[in-house]
Amino acid sequence: MKKNRPKPERISKSSLGEGIKERVGSSGPWPSSPQNADPAIINPAPEAGEAPVNPRVILTFARPDYHLLCRLAQASAPPRYIWDCAVREGLWEDRPVTIVAPTVGAPYAVMVLEKLIALGARLVLALGWCGSLQSQVGVGTLILPTRAIKGDGTSKHYPTGKGDPRPDPDLCGLLKRRLEAADAVWRFGPIWTTDAFYRETISQVRYYQAQGVLGVDLELAALFSVGQYRRVPVAGLLVVSDELATLSWRPGYRSSRFRQARDLAARLTLEAAAQGEADNV
Repeated sequence: MKKNRPKPERISKSSLGEGIKERVGSSGPWPSSPQNADPAIINPAPEAGEAPVNPRVILTFARPDYHLLCRLAQASAPPRYIWDCAVREGLWEDRPVTIVAPTVGAPYAVMVLEKLIALGARLVLALGWCGSLQSQVGVGTLILPTRAIKGDGTSKHYPTGKGDPRPDPDLCGLLKRRLEAADAVWRFGPIWTTDAFYRETISQVRYYQAQGVLGVDLELAALFSVGQYRRVPVAGLLVVSDELATLSWRPGYRSSRFRQARDLAARLTLEAAAQGEADNV
């Protein structure tokens, strides 16, 4: 004997879409809001036998900067590696410092930074290069970023509240005092972080120029976001390596002006790392 079965309810595509929106919001079928604090499935942690790092860390994005910092800090021991990124321990003003490179691009830089924090990093300075968006900011100018506009894809995954990610104010203030005492051409203000080095377009540059943005880099918005989210002080110092203000590319990273500015920036970053204090450093 056949049983009477209820007829399946017909669900229209439009009603299904509305149901998804009710559950996760209008941005898509996943909780991608910057304010989403849903716990992660994978969390950074030391692996068995993995040694800690010194609490003071300098992240760099180019091998020449890494080698310069290692020479200055007398980091002569062979490196170890985190996500295939070289890590060495050195000294500056009798204080230990960890030097890391090259962490190119926001996703990779954040993977390395997360692991460094898990291994004991408690104060992080980033030394990098950037392209200038303003005509008065030429090659060799040092830029102290006060905020970073999120044009990358990594920053949005770290809920930091409203507004652009910013550096730690105390660490940024320490760098500012070092710059004021140095014989350097420098500026402080906002930068723009992008993932797409080869898609820094004319319309984008014009837009950010009009907003008073000083330069463009590939990492700092994401690093500042991680610092705010993990409550670890992070700040950065950039050297202008190329110019985009005229809407044509003018590279200057092989010039003596750039190299001199980069050498000074490396020393200032080491000084700030040695002098910086965090609650548990």
